[in-house]
Amino acid sequence: MKDKLKNIFKKENDPLSSDEKLKLIESSSKLVGPGVFYSTIIVIASFLPVFLLTGMEGKLFSPLAWTKSFILIVDAFFAITLTPVLISFLLKGKLRTENKNPINRKLESIYTPILTLCLKWRKTVLAVNIVALLIGVLMFTRLGSEFMPPLDEGSVLFMPVTLPDVSNSEVKRILQVQDRLIKSIPEVAHVLGKAGRANTATDNSPISMIETIILLKPHQEWREGKTKADIINDINNKLQIPGVTNGFTQPIINRINMLSTGIRTDVGIKIYGENLDTINALSQKIKMALDGTSGVKDLYAEPITGGKYIDIEPKREVIGRYGLSIDDINNVVEASIGGMKLTTTIEGRQRFSVNARYAQEYRSSIEALKKLQVQTMDFGPIPLETVADVKISDGPPMINSENAMLRGSVLFNVRDRDLGSTVKEAQKKLNEMITKMPKGYYVEWSGQWENQIRANKTLGLILPIVVVIIFLILYFTYRSMKEALITMITVPFALIGGVFMVYFYGINLSVAVAVGFIALFGLAVETAMLITIYLNEAMNKMAAKHGNSKETLTEEIVREYIIEGSAKRLRPKLMTVSVSLFGLIPILWATGTGADVMLPITVPLIGGTITSTIYVLLVTPVVFEMVKLHELKTKGKISLIDAKH
Repeated sequence: MKDKLKNIFKKENDPLSSDEKLKLIESSSKLVGPGVFYSTIIVIASFLPVFLLTGMEGKLFSPLAWTKSFILIVDAFFAITLTPVLISFLLKGKLRTENKNPINRKLESIYTPILTLCLKWRKTVLAVNIVALLIGVLMFTRLGSEFMPPLDEGSVLFMPVTLPDVSNSEVKRILQVQDRLIKSIPEVAHVLGKAGRANTATDNSPISMIETIILLKPHQEWREGKTKADIINDINNKLQIPGVTNGFTQPIINRINMLSTGIRTDVGIKIYGENLDTINALSQKIKMALDGTSGVKDLYAEPITGGKYIDIEPKREVIGRYGLSIDDINNVVEASIGGMKLTTTIEGRQRFSVNARYAQEYRSSIEALKKLQVQTMDFGPIPLETVADVKISDGPPMINSENAMLRGSVLFNVRDRDLGSTVKEAQKKLNEMITKMPKGYYVEWSGQWENQIRANKTLGLILPIVVVIIFLILYFTYRSMKEALITMITVPFALIGGVFMVYFYGINLSVAVAVGFIALFGLAVETAMLITIYLNEAMNKMAAKHGNSKETLTEEIVREYIIEGSAKRLRPKLMTVSVSLFGLIPILWATGTGADVMLPITVPLIGGTITSTIYVLLVTPVVFEMVKLHELKTKGKISLIDAKH
C-alpha cells in the first residue's frame, strides 16, 4: 500500500482518480488518527490535578481545564471524522510533494544539517542537555513560592489598627487626619474611611479597626517611574501615627481572606488555648520573635486584653437601707446611659424607635456617672455612687473562638519577598518556642499560607498518578516500554525552558505557575509522541527496503532513515508548536487587570514549548538512534513498532 501511494506522486496522469485519492486520504488518516486520539487523552489526563484543586484555586483554574478539555475532545472528533471528508472534497488538481513548498524546503535545508551534526556528536549533545537540566534544577530550587500571584485590583485598602480602648472622638480624629494625608498624594483620586463596624451583622470590626478604601488615578496620570508599591510606601511613610499600626491590602482579596480563613492579612498565626491572658502572652512573644524578619510587614498581634469597661456594682447592704432593689439601679443605668425605648414612629414603610437618655454632659465621665440621681421613696434623689460602685476595669475588647477554643492571632503581610521563604524563616524562628508551649495550647498557620499548603498537597498527591497514567497510555500506544520511556524523557527537558523563563522573569512559584507547567507537560508529551510515531514509521520503511538484521543494516542506513523520518515530517511538528506559541506570546505584552495572573501561566508554557521543540527535533532522534543501534547490536535486529494500529 505504501509503495502504491508513493508511486502516486510519480504518475504521469496525475491528477488522481477518485479511488486513488480516497486511498491516499484513508492511509494518511490512519497514520495521524491514533496520534491525535492518544495525544488528546494525554493532554486531558495532564489536567487531572487542576480538576482536583479545591478552594479558591479550584474555582479559578478548573474552568480553564474544562474549557481546554472540551475543545480538545471536539477538535479530536472533527479531526478524525470531518477533516478526511472535507479533504476528499477539497483535494483537487495535481498533488505537490513536500519539496514543492518553499517554506518547507527552506526549513528542511536548515534543519537537516543541524540534525546530522547532532547525530554525529550525539554524546556531546546529550551531555549539553544534561548540564542544562542540572542548571534548571538548581534554578528551580532558588525560585520563591507563593499561593497565588497578587492580582492588582487597581485600588488599595488601608487597614490601620489603634489601641482597643480608643474613644469614638479620637478614632474619628485619626480617621480624618489619615484621609487628609492620603489625599495629598498626587496619585490618589478618592479616599473613603470607616471606623468600627458597618450596619450589618456580618461585620464584627471593633471601633479600633479603620478601613480606608483608596482609589487611584489612571496609571498614565502617575508621576514618572512610580509604581503601586512606591505609592503604598509613600502612604505608609506619611501615616506614622503613635499608637496606630498600619496595614495594607486590597478590597476584594481582603474579603476573600477573611471569609475563607478568618485572617485579614497575607499570613496569620492562630494561637489556641483555654485562657485569654496566656494566649495574649504567647501572641506578644511570637510578635517579638518575628519582628525584623525580612519580608514581614504590618506585623500586629490582635489585642486580647486592654479593652475598657465601666462596671456598676450595686452595694447590696446600702440599697436595702434606702428601700431600693437591684432592678431599680438597673433601670436608672439603662434609662440614663443606654437609653430607653419610648415608642415607635412610622414614616411610610419605615419604622424608627424613639429612645430617651441623659444628655452627653451627664454621662461623659466617671464623675458624671457617679452623680446620676437615683430616686428613693423616703430620702428623695441620691447620687448613684451612694448605692453602687462605679469604676473602670480592663477586659478583652473582643473574644474570638474557633473549633470551640479561644483564639488569638498574630498577623502580618509579606512584601518585597516571596511568601514561601518568608514563612519558612518565620517558622524556623518559632520552632524552638512552639515546642515549649503550655499544655493545651497550640499554634496554626493560616491565611494565604494555609491555602498554599492545601494546593501543594493536592498537586503533590495527584501529579505522580498523572505521570503513571500518561506512561500507561504511551505504553498501550506503542506496545513498548522503551518507546514510552523515550517519549517521557522529553518532559524534564521541556520543563527546562519553563524554569529558565520563570527564573529570569522573576516570577515566584504558585498555583498559576503549576497550572502552566501542567499544560506544558501535556504539550511536551504530545509533541514527543508525534515525532516518535514518525520515526517508527521511518524504521518500518527501512526494514521493508533493507530487511531487519545486523547483516543488512548499518549505522549509516539507520541514520539516513532517522533523518528522513525527522526532516520529512518537520512541517506538522512546527505547525503544532507554532499554533501554541502564536496564541500565547501576545499575553506577554498584556496589561490591565488579570494580566498579572495570566503571565505566570503563560511564561513557563512559552519557555517550555521552545525548549521541548528543540529537544524533540534534535535530541529525541539522537536518543532514538542510540536505542535502535543498541537493539541492533545486542539483539541482531531492530524492534519495529507500528503505532498506527
